Amino acid sequence: MTAAAPHRTSDRAVLWAVLALSAVGVAAVFSAVAFLAETRGDGDPQAFLFKHLFRVGLALGAMAAFSYLDYRRVARFSRPAMIIALGLLVLVQVLGAATNGAQRWLELGPIGFQPSDFAKAALIVHMAALLARKQTYIEDWSRGFVPLLVWAGPTILLIGMENLSTAAVLSATLGVMFFVGRVRLAHLGAVAAAGLVLAVGLLATSPARADRVDAFLGTSFFSDDAAVHDRAAEGYQADQARIAFAMGGLTGVGPGKSVQRDFLPAPYNDFIFAIIAEEYGLVGAGVVLLVFMWILARGFLRVARGAPDPLGLFLAVGLTTAVVLYGFVNAGVACGLLPVTGLPMPFVSYGGTSLVITGAMVGLLLNVSRHSAPDADD
Repeated sequence: MTAAAPHRTSDRAVLWAVLALSAVGVAAVFSAVAFLAETRGDGDPQAFLFKHLFRVGLALGAMAAFSYLDYRRVARFSRPAMIIALGLLVLVQVLGAATNGAQRWLELGPIGFQPSDFAKAALIVHMAALLARKQTYIEDWSRGFVPLLVWAGPTILLIGMENLSTAAVLSATLGVMFFVGRVRLAHLGAVAAAGLVLAVGLLATSPARADRVDAFLGTSFFSDDAAVHDRAAEGYQADQARIAFAMGGLTGVGPGKSVQRDFLPAPYNDFIFAIIAEEYGLVGAGVVLLVFMWILARGFLRVARGAPDPLGLFLAVGLTTAVVLYGFVNAGVACGLLPVTGLPMPFVSYGGTSLVITGAMVGLLLNVSRHSAPDADD
């Protein structure tokens, strides 16, 4: 692939998809925070709505800014970014604030910051840069693959200590990038096996994570029967989400008329897809999933395929995979197809750090599209 001059505009299909998801998110969050406002916000859901709108504005601003930053220049700073990310991940283990039993946040005055979100984006960019640089000998274990593991291994381990779901999605994203980057399947298989052993170990040493998996499987591999079958514990959330789907039916109960928002522990974040399904039915939920499928198709078939160089290709694949996987995992949890996790739905869930970082990631994807080859345009 040869370098191409940047186009005047980014991929409009991806841009419109993000704006559509943001609009759906604003409506769903406004409905979902009503109960939260009564208990924590003096009965004023508009205060939470304005806070969410401000964060959406920051995310869209980050997307716009990074869409004009040449991805090749951004990639030059990936190594320093990774050093900072690893330092923050270590710091959160020492000084992090615990929320819902997990120590994932750093408190910067009134602002909470989740280092794993920054580390996720930095690692994807750095892996893309290393893959592009090592293509001539990528199949060599010591020269090609081990340098990737030197950065990916500690990052995923540090994230997984408190946030196994994010570590799992990030691992899957890197797996797709490595496969596209021509890493040998034998090397990928060996690392996948080691990762599976590590995941089992992390589950066995964390009662909260173990309860989630056992409640999903209906087993007692990691925890006792009482914890697994306690319907007021992990299984309670999944049950309430399924009730939301059942109440919504095909066309939903109508905007703002959700009942399950009063019962779901985090309807504005982890279970926002259940609120969408209840209020807009399977039709509305299906449309949201189709938007993510559209982003996946455009990111792979248009942006990645038309990228002017290997760096752009690997970046497009990694960024697209991460954003879409987050959306599908959030939906899978709400549908009961996956164990309960704490992953937000990109541009839809109520959030802060995750929302802004995701905006920056999509901005980089749009920048790659601005440099795409002319024959990749529609």
